[in-house]
Amino acid sequence: MSIFGLEILGWLLVGLLGGLAAGARYLLDAEISRLVDSPFPFGILVVNLTGSFLLGLLSGTVLHGQALVIVAGGVIGSFTTFSTWILDTRLLQMADLAKLAWLNLSLSLACGLAAVALGQTITG
Repeated sequence: MSIFGLEILGWLLVGLLGGLAAGARYLLDAEISRLVDSPFPFGILVVNLTGSFLLGLLSGTVLHGQALVIVAGGVIGSFTTFSTWILDTRLLQMADLAKLAWLNLSLSLACGLAAVALGQTITG
């Protein structure tokens, strides 16, 4: 039985592995934030760059179909976080830390693209 082309077991794996990945994101972000006492969101930056690199690696693999949805969408998509990146940027701006807000935006975009490219190059 399938829903929108994804087997029920696939949906269960997306939920289970996605939940574990989101928990890993929280733990990694919390640990980096604990180690680096700064208003800059280094934890989320590391999380998102790691996820970008992993997606770059994944794009060069032979995964397709349900396996790709589970790994890319369920695991890596749950590990990374666009919404927290944007919220952190807005909070920096609201705290009159506009330079850090712009740094967060630019570093995340530039380094995220570089991380994907590196991953693709490795598995290319």
